[in-house]
Amino acid sequence: MRTFDLPTGESLFVNDLRVVRWEQYGLGATMPFQAMWYSVPPGDESPIDQHPELELSIVVAGTAHVLAGGTEIEVPHGNAFLLDSSEAHVVQNRSADEVLTVFSAYWYPEAAAAAAGALAQQAAGPALTVTAGHD
Repeated sequence: MRTFDLPTGESLFVNDLRVVRWEQYGLGATMPFQAMWYSVPPGDESPIDQHPELELSIVVAGTAHVLAGGTEIEVPHGNAFLLDSSEAHVVQNRSADEVLTVFSAYWYPEAAAAAAGALAQQAAGPALTVTAGHD
């Protein structure tokens, strides 16, 4: 088992947002997704973001206000939101005093489809070949 510690993770900053990407942990191809934590200071928001990956995000501290596809939704601590591939989005922290922290896992939709196909094939078991005829 491995553990990952947000407070001591190597950070980079995008505007005022602290980002801790999991690439630093050397997991490489051992996981079918990439991951990161990001923290939004009180009263701030992420820059508008849009990318080809699907993104599943879990609010681990604070409350997120997510604007995507012309919709705004409040996502409290412990809840999650899923962003479609290429869906432009902004994550806001409307708190006056609490940092918003989000864990996100993201992956390419094509990779997910290929993995689902492989799992379905594996679940079906080995193919049987029946040959008609006699000796």
